[in-house]
Amino acid sequence: MPRRLNHVCALLTLVLLLPTALRAADQPAETAARKIKEFQLRDVLGKPVSLAEFGDRKAVVAVFLGTECPLVKLYIPRLNDLHARLAKQGVALVAIDSNVQDTLTETAAFVRRHDVAFPVLMDPDGAVAQSFGATRTPQAFVLDAQHMVRYAGRIDDQFGVGYQRPQPTREDLSVAVDELLAGKSVSTPQTKPVGCIIGRTERPAAGKATVNYSEHVASILQNRCVECHRSGEIAPFPLMTYEDARPWAEMIAEVVSERRMPPWFANPEFGHFSNSSQLSEQERNTLLSWVEQGCAEGDPAKAPPPVTFSSDWQIGKPDLVLKMADKPYSVAPTGAIPYQHYTVDPGFTEDMWMTASESRPGNRSVVHHILVFAVPPGSTFQEQFVKGHLIAAFAPGVPPHPLPKGQATLLRKGSQIVMQVHYTANGRVEEDLSSLGLKFCRAEEVKQEVECGMAINVLLSIKPQLADQKFRADYVFKDDRLLLTMTPHMHLRGKAFRYEAVYPDGKKEVLLDVPRYDFNWQITYKLAEPKLMPKGTRLRCYATFDNSTENLSNPNPAMQVRFGEQTWDEMLIGWYTAAHVVNPASP
Repeated sequence: MPRRLNHVCALLTLVLLLPTALRAADQPAETAARKIKEFQLRDVLGKPVSLAEFGDRKAVVAVFLGTECPLVKLYIPRLNDLHARLAKQGVALVAIDSNVQDTLTETAAFVRRHDVAFPVLMDPDGAVAQSFGATRTPQAFVLDAQHMVRYAGRIDDQFGVGYQRPQPTREDLSVAVDELLAGKSVSTPQTKPVGCIIGRTERPAAGKATVNYSEHVASILQNRCVECHRSGEIAPFPLMTYEDARPWAEMIAEVVSERRMPPWFANPEFGHFSNSSQLSEQERNTLLSWVEQGCAEGDPAKAPPPVTFSSDWQIGKPDLVLKMADKPYSVAPTGAIPYQHYTVDPGFTEDMWMTASESRPGNRSVVHHILVFAVPPGSTFQEQFVKGHLIAAFAPGVPPHPLPKGQATLLRKGSQIVMQVHYTANGRVEEDLSSLGLKFCRAEEVKQEVECGMAINVLLSIKPQLADQKFRADYVFKDDRLLLTMTPHMHLRGKAFRYEAVYPDGKKEVLLDVPRYDFNWQITYKLAEPKLMPKGTRLRCYATFDNSTENLSNPNPAMQVRFGEQTWDEMLIGWYTAAHVVNPASP
């Protein structure tokens, strides 16, 4: 949702962005002695399909889906496999779309695009969802031959709020069906569903509405949310209009009340940041009141004008555009994808002063992040990475950040450009051809040189089965610098992060404290005012890791973890950007 800056090391997976729209339900669905009444719905081709048509089946699996829910997209291949297996066992699998925001045309396109192999039925008024007690997508129900509910809840336990296991530890839906077919009682008849709240056709108002979308809500969503929640961006659904926002009202209320959205994790006791995305209490209460009062639209004429975003380069026309390769990269539909590295020769015949950069993904649905480094003659990518000499980055919700007049980054003559691209599977075979745009200025225009660097600890050795393991990384400034931004980075076991300045006179100051680090969001914290780091100042970064079973994001709590770039490894990097004077006489 919020605006964040470049120079971000975002080593995430798309799945780990799911908490922007996912959580476990407060209560599992009720299953005891409950029969689903006969219903008839139309599939995406208009054919009527009734529950009675499955009367000869040993069981019926009904899964509630939504076209915009990211978790649904990830589960489609698994549900296709399950459908094929169950069909041979005399079990029907059918999906139901009860989202008011999902039109017939959109759902039909979703079915084609994701090669859905099982019937998808439309429940436009949500009546069938209500009869099942379905609240989220995806949410599964297993009915026996008499259409009694024998299981209700999640598909498996691989995904949750803020975590993703490499593999599920229990495939709840499959287990329930197998136990039913074997004549056994279902051992776990209820689990908490995980997913997006189903968009209802209407929401009962609590008294007279004093808050409406047009006058009170639209401006908040424009300022805080739509940079990501718009077509072509990483957020799972748009929030550009009233029609977009109303069906997602309950989801908005949930993430706002739990303070999951907008993501911002800096302890307010330390530092002042110009890009803080925190909602004010007034903004939070306005959104919650709007939902509670029934989501009134108000007078559309009183709404602020729509926000517009450039469909072209956000930095303006680049002076140089570099493609990562001659042909697209084919992204596998499932599984972990190793980082891809592309080396491009920009043809620098002289030193270049870069004033703006923009990493532009060719396919935003699978490009999770791009990190770009300039590797000068005689150096290597690994050396530049360890030094933290990042020149551009793309990550979800990270806009390009042109430097102010008089500031620039030096790219040495003969440098090669290395683009590290991290892809995440979305359930389909995709292709990507990403690119980089650069803008330059003349050397005499540069007053301050801006560099990206890091405090890094590559000697991590995180013990298994232990929480609260603390490590440190230091960087000493060799001359006076103006600190501009800080970007803490760890992986799935990261728990807390703190930047501290230890000045030459021994004085210490906390620059940034992140008591609850969230791997789902790689946020750059931009100081409201640049802070002087005198020569000899030590930038000290403290990181806390949780490698215990209590950390649900933990890929393997039994493993000793060391430094590495893959998500199941760990990192301790305190990225920063800083400036120093190189030409006092420049304008």
